[in-house]
Amino acid sequence: MEDDYYSIDSILAENQKIQCTFKVDIPDMGHLDGGHERDIKAQSKVQLPLWLAFIIIYSDYADFTIPPPFSLRVRKALNAEAKSVKLSALVGAGGLWYGFGKIIMRLLDDAPASEMSELLTKTFQSRLVEVIDQAQHFAALGPAGGGGQSGDAALMFREGLEVTERELFLLAQESAKKIKQWYGSTDRLRR
Repeated sequence: MEDDYYSIDSILAENQKIQCTFKVDIPDMGHLDGGHERDIKAQSKVQLPLWLAFIIIYSDYADFTIPPPFSLRVRKALNAEAKSVKLSALVGAGGLWYGFGKIIMRLLDDAPASEMSELLTKTFQSRLVEVIDQAQHFAALGPAGGGGQSGDAALMFREGLEVTERELFLLAQESAKKIKQWYGSTDRLRR
């Protein structure tokens, strides 16, 4: 995911909400909580989009808690078997789990940010082999493999992929199809 003002993926990732706990009273901002209160009181917990939370957290008006997609439970599941975790179900907006994590890292201090970076990297590396393997497998099935149980398995597998993984899956699948097509069209096989 690009860290670009005009990047749709970046915009979607920054639109994810995190829970902030306010340290001070904030007058005339009760509408942020969606309630009927005029002010936000100290110790109030409010769900805010990341793009707004940055300003509030860096201004030292609030703290935030690690969002549920990166909770201890999810981290344990990823450490146990990263391939079995359905990353797309952890976050909304099409499943931008890696992008959301990358943005959360910017809000963390050095040690927790390093831990988050390690989690994202390790998860990506452990899932990448399976993504490429499955892409090549389903590309090898060809048009006949699109239906039935194979097609259902492919669909189920792709549903659990995060957006970045889904893009890599499609690229690897298309690449495998083109290699198969090229290999079938070479003169070497006709001799």
